[in-house]
Amino acid sequence: MRERVHPAQYESYVASETCRSVLAMEYLWHALQCVLVIVGLTLAALIYRQYTYWKKRGIPYMEVIPLIGNQAPIFFKLKTFPELIMDMYNRYPNARFIGMMDFNTPLVFIRDPQLIRDIGVKNFDNFPDHMSFVDEKVDKLFGKNIFSLRGERWKEMRATLSPSFTASKMKFMFELISKTSKDFVTYLLEHPEETKSIETKDAFTRYTNDVIASAAFGISVNSMREKDNDFYIHGKEATNFEGFWKIMKFVMFRVCPSILRLMDQGFVTRDTATFFRTLIQDAVKARDEKGIVRPDMIHLLMQARDNERVSLSTDDIVAQAFIFFVAGFDTSSTLMCYMLHELVLNPDVQQKLREEVDQVTSGAEDEVTYEMLQKMKYMDMVISETLRKHPPVPAIDRVCVKSFQLPQSMPGYSDVTVEKGSVAWFPVHALHYDPQYFPDPYKFDPERFNDENKDKIVPYTYLPFGLGPRMCIGNRFALMETKIIVTHLVQNFMFERTEKTVDPDKFTLQSFSITPKEGFWLRLKPRKI
Repeated sequence: MRERVHPAQYESYVASETCRSVLAMEYLWHALQCVLVIVGLTLAALIYRQYTYWKKRGIPYMEVIPLIGNQAPIFFKLKTFPELIMDMYNRYPNARFIGMMDFNTPLVFIRDPQLIRDIGVKNFDNFPDHMSFVDEKVDKLFGKNIFSLRGERWKEMRATLSPSFTASKMKFMFELISKTSKDFVTYLLEHPEETKSIETKDAFTRYTNDVIASAAFGISVNSMREKDNDFYIHGKEATNFEGFWKIMKFVMFRVCPSILRLMDQGFVTRDTATFFRTLIQDAVKARDEKGIVRPDMIHLLMQARDNERVSLSTDDIVAQAFIFFVAGFDTSSTLMCYMLHELVLNPDVQQKLREEVDQVTSGAEDEVTYEMLQKMKYMDMVISETLRKHPPVPAIDRVCVKSFQLPQSMPGYSDVTVEKGSVAWFPVHALHYDPQYFPDPYKFDPERFNDENKDKIVPYTYLPFGLGPRMCIGNRFALMETKIIVTHLVQNFMFERTEKTVDPDKFTLQSFSITPKEGFWLRLKPRKI
């Protein structure tokens, strides 16, 4: 039989519980108020720091957007990265450098080539690292590669990888790359319907995909014939920097990587990361078990792994092989696209290049050799001018690890100390388009790089592959695979406009990479020889 509760006791109990609830709500409300006050004060302090950091130091600077800094036009898709670099460069045309903010990181935008040399080469120990793009705890593929590594770990990895890109190694890889190039051209000759109007970015990413698969991984792939092979599909995904979620990931990696770590979100999809990790691990295992030796990057990494003086894990090997693939897949193919695009728009240059290729390869029965490529001086000039007008990256960064004194930016301003943790930017795109260094910069003129003129170029104004010890380690490889494919194409085709050929280029605002909105279109007209 249930005990009856006296009404007075029940009312007292209800009143007590109500009181507890009210007190709990008041406590939560006060706690929330405290959190909001702390967050508000923190944001106010960050905004105040952004607004006053460079003003206090007495140098010319650009006004910031609260919290975001000076990259708001990119964040809000108002400008492309090259356009932003040009705006920054032209804001103070007489300044040697200006102050900016990258979110909450102080950034020195260096305009003076002499200071670029001082920071990037002469005082490299003060500025040895790149900005941290991806935390290796969140994404090992991007976080552990040579581009992201810092300090002694970077030095060790650079020393390990450098032998992969010597002139002798390039000569060995030539045969592998040449075969891939010939297979590519053979496909085009066998499918004339595809050459009447071809989007070269798609075609050249397939070519660079196959080159790296062969020369670096020892895998035979023909992406022109096998359009949807796994290697190519995952390569496309890994180098896709378009879309809102990709841009948000990029921002979150920079600002709050811990959130992505909690979400278990890497920069590439889990499927793509697993594909490359499994592919490389299986290649290493097969070479270990069967004693396979190939003088390529994976073999050198395996040798380093077995060296007691170098601490190299399987994740390290996977990360280096992966970034080599990503860099070659996108930037090298873009160079090829722009080179053919300029040859279409400049038929006189195309004809002169064709004459050189025909002369150097005459009597060779269509067999292009490594030595022949070394004789193609005009080819080198055309590539150099393509890289000037269309550099792979619009700007280069260096992180300050030891404070560094900069002189006056302009008369009337103060000397300034660049503090540890600050970043220096070198505006490659703007330097390449500065008429005081390259007259009539929008004109495509390979003669800038002939024997007489190239020595007149002001040092550190031409930086397609960076500078100093952090210069792109794979530039020889990129140049060789470009020269081979262009040589084979020039031997077999004329390059002509189509109704889809766009001039001038218009870039998409949906990506952090330099991507033409309409693509690269041209006609490959078979030559009658």
